[in-house]
Amino acid sequence: MNTWETQKEWLNGIAELKMSYRSTRRILVSAKENSHPPEEQLLIAEMIADLTYAIEWMHTGRCPGNRRGIERRAAYQREKLVDPFQMQIYMQQHNEPLGKPDKVSEVQRIQLECVLSSLSVRERECYELHHGSGYSLSEIAELLGVKKGTVQGYIQTANKKVVQAQALK
Repeated sequence: MNTWETQKEWLNGIAELKMSYRSTRRILVSAKENSHPPEEQLLIAEMIADLTYAIEWMHTGRCPGNRRGIERRAAYQREKLVDPFQMQIYMQQHNEPLGKPDKVSEVQRIQLECVLSSLSVRERECYELHHGSGYSLSEIAELLGVKKGTVQGYIQTANKKVVQAQALK
């Protein structure tokens, strides 16, 4: 049996399951109309809601009530990760115009990691993209799926934390 036949068989099974759920829901709707005690009506109403939820999920292929499907990727999946070593080299090149470091010393790497670890995930991402890779605020906002002002706020907060960490050393 090839994969197409297996997939077709699986889809037929889902179609049969949906038909079975729909017929069960019809039976429950008529049972709810004929039931008298409120506890019984509440129980049947919950069963109908569960069946409706399952039928909608099988019909649409996604969780009912979700605003987005899997085809719309989250901001974290659109991000471009940046190596902290690249950012250190970039920062040193711009702070010392005459010196062009090729490598980051072990001490510098540890200091960089220590400072960057004090930042939140978003602050670090924005800081690295802006200072390390030279992205503009607009480009970062587009990459992360947030507003430009939000990115600016993250970078300002990160800059304050970096300055405080350097002052302590």
